[in-house]
Amino acid sequence: MPFYHRQTAPKIVDRSNISELLKLWARCILILSAALLMSAHHSHSNLDRNNVQSHRGTVTKYDWGMPHVFIKAMAPNPKGEVVEYSIEMLHPSGMIQRGWNKQSLRPGDQITWEGPADKNPTRNFSGMIWLEKSDGTRLTMNKKDLPIEPSTDLTGLWVRDLRGGPFHYYPPSGWPFTLAAKKIVDGFSEDQNPQIECKDPGPPKATLLPYPIRISRPDNQTIVFDYELREKSRVIYLDRDRPPGAPSSWGHSVGWFDRDTLVIETTNFVADRWGLHTGVDSSDQKHLMERVALSDDGLALEFQMIVTDPVYLSEPVTIDYYMAKIADRQLVEVPCSLENARLFLEAGLD
Repeated sequence: MPFYHRQTAPKIVDRSNISELLKLWARCILILSAALLMSAHHSHSNLDRNNVQSHRGTVTKYDWGMPHVFIKAMAPNPKGEVVEYSIEMLHPSGMIQRGWNKQSLRPGDQITWEGPADKNPTRNFSGMIWLEKSDGTRLTMNKKDLPIEPSTDLTGLWVRDLRGGPFHYYPPSGWPFTLAAKKIVDGFSEDQNPQIECKDPGPPKATLLPYPIRISRPDNQTIVFDYELREKSRVIYLDRDRPPGAPSSWGHSVGWFDRDTLVIETTNFVADRWGLHTGVDSSDQKHLMERVALSDDGLALEFQMIVTDPVYLSEPVTIDYYMAKIADRQLVEVPCSLENARLFLEAGLD
C-alpha cells in the first residue's frame, strides 16, 4: 500500500457544490487580505501584520520581475529620516489579477502606500495593502472579479486552490523519507530554493507552485501544460508508445483517459533540486503517476499525484491537489531577476 500524504482538504464528494465552495473561499481570502502574503513562497514571518504603516515617498525603482515584484521608494521612516524602502508584492501573474502591470509605476512617481512593517525596526522593508499615486490612481492587492468560463475538456487557465492552505512553505511532515532525504530536510533553508538562482524544478513540485497553468489540446495526440512565468512547456503524449527524448527535469509524459479522468505517467527524469516538494530533492529514479479530473461544473480540477523515488522516499507518496478555473488571458512572460530573487530571499528573514 502506498503512503498517503494529504496536505489539502479531503477529496470533493459533491462536485456540484464546487462553485459555491470556491466563491466562499474567495470571500474568505478577500477578508484576510492583506493577502499578498498568502501566495508567497516564504511565510513573510518578517512582517508584523498588526503594525500596518502608511508612507509617502518617491519611487526610485519598479522591478516587474520574478520571483516577486518589488518597489523601491525613498520615504521618511517613523523617525522622520528619509530612507529607501523595499516594498514586496506578488509574482507578476498575481499582480495582473489585481489590476497591476509593468507600466503601473515609473521612477519619480509620488506615491502613498500602506502595508505591514518589518518586525525589525531597523529594516526598511514593507508589505503592500494599497498604493495611491499623486494623480489619484489607486492600486490594491484585491483580486479583480472577472467572468470565468467553465471548462468542458480540462483546457483553460487554472490556479492553485488554497483550500488546503499555503502548504508549500516548508518540507512536508510525515513523509517516509530515506536517510538521504532526512539529511536534506534537516538542513532546510529557503536560500536553497532553486528559484533564487532562477532555476525551476520539474513535477510534482512544478505543479504545486502558485503560478497559473494553461492546459491546451493543440491536436488529438498531445495535451500541453504551459506553466506561467516559466520558459518550458510540459507535453503529455497520448501516444503511449512514443519514445522518450533526452532525460530532463520535466521527464517524459504519456497520457490516456480513464473515462473522464486524464491519467499521466512521467519517467525519464534527471536529478532535480526540490523536484519532489519544497526542500525535498528528487533523483533520476523518480516516477510520477497523476490523475486529473474535472469537476461537474467545469470550474475546478482535482489532481492526485503518486510519486515514487527510492533515493529519497522509502515508499510512494500520494499528494491530493486542487486547482480553480480563472478568467482566460495571455500568459505572463517575465524573465527571472537575480536582484529580485535576492530581495525575495531577504524578505523571509526574521
